[in-house]
Amino acid sequence: MAVMSEGSTLAPGATAEGASSAGTPAPAPAPVQRVVDDPSAVAPADAKVLSSALFARLQTLEEGTAEYSYVRGTLVELNLSLVRYVARRFRQSGEPMDDIVQVGTVGLIKAIDRFDPERGVEFVTLAVPTIVGEIKRFFRDATWAVHVPRRLQELRLALAKAGDLLEQSLGRPATVAELAAHLEITEDEVVEGMIARNAHTAGSLDLGSDDEDGDGSLLRRLGRHDPGLEKVENLEALKPLVAALAERDRAILHMRFVEEFTQAEIGARLGVSQMQVSRLLARILNRLREGMIVG
Repeated sequence: MAVMSEGSTLAPGATAEGASSAGTPAPAPAPVQRVVDDPSAVAPADAKVLSSALFARLQTLEEGTAEYSYVRGTLVELNLSLVRYVARRFRQSGEPMDDIVQVGTVGLIKAIDRFDPERGVEFVTLAVPTIVGEIKRFFRDATWAVHVPRRLQELRLALAKAGDLLEQSLGRPATVAELAAHLEITEDEVVEGMIARNAHTAGSLDLGSDDEDGDGSLLRRLGRHDPGLEKVENLEALKPLVAALAERDRAILHMRFVEEFTQAEIGARLGVSQMQVSRLLARILNRLREGMIVG
């Protein structure tokens, strides 16, 4: 991590001592100094430490100044890995990942603006739910309930406009044949566009069934969310990270979480103290946690 030398980091603009006199213009403010050359290349552990220092610094700066904007922007770049981590949860949505990351970054910026380091809460505790909320809001407000090809989305809009226009002139809703003739497309394409229109909104899961023999709401007739699916996803993401560990570290994980040995029992096996085992476990788990966030 390339960090500027002590004393030059985020140096505020200042005039030279005793330089101002009557009729003499004050020296130009010193340029804002860079904290890191490439925030995206900073390791997660270093990013966490550096972010804490930058949040403390941000509290002392006046909003709207160049220095404030630089510190805030650096915090965004240092924590973009959180956005990518959250965005992966929505990779099956059908939306481009770049769009999801862009929306998630808006949530990250909101979290940075709201974060107060004096409350003693980790930034990630606020950032992750804020990013998730921003992405979910995007899907709720700006996307279709069911992902359909752009061609059908455009066809739906064309049918809506044509339907309004023809209804005004005919005094009644247009037929499929009339819509097809007006838009110079086939009747099958008109029907396809009408079906796609139903994908723009979705009924509530609590909506009751119209069928007299139905079993209440749709939610009662569907399978429930299985919380184990997220565990499976996390385990799959952990496999390459665990495989990359040293043999001794993998053995410690196996004894602790598979064979369920106590730390004292693991220490006896390895010939080290229980305290050393505790530190080894903390180091291993921190490495895996950082890998999950960055990966």
